[in-house]
Amino acid sequence: MIPDLFADIASPEPSRIEMAEGAVLLRGKALPLEHELLAALDVIAAAAPFRHMVTPGGFVMSVAMTNCGAAGWVTDRTGYRYDRNDPESGKPWPEMPASFLQLAVEAATEAGYPDFRPDACLINRYEPGARLSLHQDKNERDFANPIVSVSLGLPATFQFGGLKRTDPITKYSLHHGDVAVWGGPSRLFYHGVPTLKDGVHEKVGRMRLNLTFRGAL
Repeated sequence: MIPDLFADIASPEPSRIEMAEGAVLLRGKALPLEHELLAALDVIAAAAPFRHMVTPGGFVMSVAMTNCGAAGWVTDRTGYRYDRNDPESGKPWPEMPASFLQLAVEAATEAGYPDFRPDACLINRYEPGARLSLHQDKNERDFANPIVSVSLGLPATFQFGGLKRTDPITKYSLHHGDVAVWGGPSRLFYHGVPTLKDGVHEKVGRMRLNLTFRGAL
């Protein structure tokens, strides 16, 4: 019997991972638009700088945030909501770049949501030590639209649960260029990102950037 010379070589991870019904992880989906995305992020941050928002309970979020699109997600002592204007400047949020819209539509279509056209993109900046506790995305008016989440920069762990906070959690490693999409039966699943580990990404630096596209209005 001839031994299998490649028995100890791990098979490559699939480019598409089914996380739950209606939820998929698309490995490297954003990489073809990497340059355009990072350049557009610089323009957005110059017009609407990242800031650490305050929750209704008075907690200062460890993740810094900004937005682009027709509306932006904000939180302060009065509650969570979408606002057409940046509350710090009073001006409309920066327009959603063409590369952002292209990636969101392509990823949603590949995940089974061909009609998705986002009008809002919340941009999260994680620095080492930052985290986002388990939560549901439920400030949008129509839950028929999926969430499209793009990872850039340092690797992170994505926790994906169920409709209850106490449901079992499955963990997925997220790398630069990965895109997660969830909608339909999993649209209101709890999800989060535990504490980001320290490191330096060759193109993004000492941080992770997360673009989350929504149909907000």
